[in-house]
Amino acid sequence: QANRLTSALEASAKFNQTVVLKGAYSIIAAPDGRAGVNPYANPALASAGTGDVLAGAIAGLMAQGLAPFEAACCGAYVHAAAAQGLKPEQGDAGMLASDLLPELPRTLRELRAV
Repeated sequence: QANRLTSALEASAKFNQTVVLKGAYSIIAAPDGRAGVNPYANPALASAGTGDVLAGAIAGLMAQGLAPFEAACCGAYVHAAAAQGLKPEQGDAGMLASDLLPELPRTLRELRAV
Protein backbone atom coordinates (compact mmCIF):
# COMPACT_ATOMS: atom_id res chain seq x y z
CA GLN A 1 0.00 0.00 0.00
CA ALA A 2 2.85 2.40 0.74
CA ASN A 3 4.18 2.43 -2.83
CA ARG A 4 0.95 2.31 -4.82
CA LEU A 5 1.66 5.42 -6.90
CA THR A 6 5.19 4.29 -7.75
CA SER A 7 3.96 0.78 -8.57
CA ALA A 8 1.25 2.09 -10.89
CA LEU A 9 3.63 4.46 -12.68
CA GLU A 10 6.27 1.74 -13.11
CA ALA A 11 3.74 -0.77 -14.48
CA SER A 12 2.33 1.85 -16.85
CA ALA A 13 5.79 2.72 -18.17
CA LYS A 14 6.89 -0.93 -18.42
CA PHE A 15 3.85 -2.05 -20.43
CA ASN A 16 3.23 1.30 -22.18
CA GLN A 17 -0.41 1.19 -21.09
CA THR A 18 -2.71 3.14 -18.82
CA VAL A 19 -2.98 1.37 -15.46
CA VAL A 20 -5.75 1.57 -12.86
CA LEU A 21 -4.74 0.34 -9.43
CA LYS A 22 -8.15 -0.21 -7.83
CA GLY A 23 -8.47 0.29 -4.10
CA ALA A 24 -9.11 3.01 -1.57
CA TYR A 25 -8.25 6.14 -3.54
CA SER A 26 -7.65 4.27 -6.81
CA ILE A 27 -4.59 5.36 -8.74
CA ILE A 28 -4.57 5.91 -12.49
CA ALA A 29 -1.20 6.08 -14.27
CA ALA A 30 -0.32 6.86 -17.89
CA PRO A 31 2.83 5.79 -19.74
CA ASP A 32 3.84 9.45 -20.15
CA GLY A 33 4.09 9.85 -16.36
CA ARG A 34 0.73 11.47 -15.66
CA ALA A 35 -1.13 10.14 -12.65
CA GLY A 36 -4.48 10.67 -11.01
CA VAL A 37 -5.85 9.70 -7.62
CA ASN A 38 -9.56 9.09 -7.20
CA PRO A 39 -10.92 11.14 -4.26
CA TYR A 40 -13.21 8.33 -3.06
CA ALA A 41 -12.47 5.40 -0.77
CA ASN A 42 -15.50 3.15 -0.43
CA PRO A 43 -14.99 -0.28 1.14
CA ALA A 44 -18.22 -1.46 -0.48
CA LEU A 45 -16.33 -1.60 -3.79
CA ALA A 46 -14.15 -4.41 -2.41
CA SER A 47 -16.62 -7.03 -3.57
CA ALA A 48 -16.78 -9.50 -6.43
CA GLY A 49 -17.54 -8.01 -9.81
CA THR A 50 -17.11 -4.33 -9.04
CA GLY A 51 -13.77 -4.30 -10.86
CA ASP A 52 -15.54 -5.73 -13.89
CA VAL A 53 -18.06 -2.88 -13.70
CA LEU A 54 -15.15 -0.42 -13.55
CA ALA A 55 -13.46 -2.02 -16.57
CA GLY A 56 -16.73 -1.85 -18.49
CA ALA A 57 -17.24 1.80 -17.61
CA ILE A 58 -13.73 2.65 -18.80
CA ALA A 59 -14.18 0.64 -22.02
CA GLY A 60 -17.50 2.38 -22.68
CA LEU A 61 -15.91 5.80 -22.27
CA MET A 62 -13.09 4.82 -24.62
CA ALA A 63 -15.67 3.62 -27.15
CA GLN A 64 -17.18 7.11 -26.96
CA GLY A 65 -13.83 8.62 -27.94
CA LEU A 66 -12.03 9.39 -24.70
CA ALA A 67 -8.30 8.68 -24.61
CA PRO A 68 -7.28 5.83 -22.28
CA PHE A 69 -5.97 7.98 -19.40
CA GLU A 70 -8.97 10.32 -19.47
CA ALA A 71 -11.39 7.39 -19.76
CA ALA A 72 -9.72 5.65 -16.83
CA CYS A 73 -9.82 8.78 -14.66
CA CYS A 74 -13.44 9.50 -15.55
CA GLY A 75 -14.48 5.86 -15.25
CA ALA A 76 -12.86 5.46 -11.84
CA TYR A 77 -14.52 8.65 -10.63
CA VAL A 78 -17.99 7.74 -11.92
CA HIS A 79 -17.66 4.19 -10.57
CA ALA A 80 -16.77 5.42 -7.09
CA ALA A 81 -19.31 8.26 -7.15
CA ALA A 82 -22.03 5.77 -8.07
CA ALA A 83 -21.04 3.65 -5.08
CA GLN A 84 -21.17 6.75 -2.87
CA GLY A 85 -24.71 7.37 -4.13
CA LEU A 86 -25.70 3.91 -2.94
CA LYS A 87 -23.96 4.24 0.42
CA PRO A 88 -26.97 5.66 2.34
CA GLU A 89 -29.08 2.58 1.59
CA GLN A 90 -26.34 -0.04 1.12
CA GLY A 91 -23.81 0.98 3.75
CA ASP A 92 -20.15 0.01 3.56
CA ALA A 93 -20.70 -3.67 2.92
CA GLY A 94 -22.95 -5.96 0.97
CA MET A 95 -22.96 -4.02 -2.28
CA LEU A 96 -23.17 -6.23 -5.34
CA ALA A 97 -21.86 -5.33 -8.76
CA SER A 98 -25.46 -5.60 -9.98
CA ASP A 99 -26.45 -2.88 -7.48
CA LEU A 100 -23.84 -0.58 -8.98
CA LEU A 101 -24.80 -0.93 -12.64
CA PRO A 102 -28.09 1.03 -12.60
CA GLU A 103 -26.44 3.79 -10.57
CA LEU A 104 -23.81 4.55 -13.26
CA PRO A 105 -26.13 6.27 -15.79
CA ARG A 106 -27.72 8.38 -13.04
CA THR A 107 -24.29 9.45 -11.80
CA LEU A 108 -23.17 10.33 -15.34
CA ARG A 109 -26.32 12.41 -15.88
CA GLU A 110 -25.69 14.31 -12.65
CA LEU A 111 -22.08 15.01 -13.59
CA ARG A 112 -23.02 16.16 -17.09
CA ALA A 113 -25.54 18.59 -15.59
CA VAL A 114 -22.84 20.36 -13.55
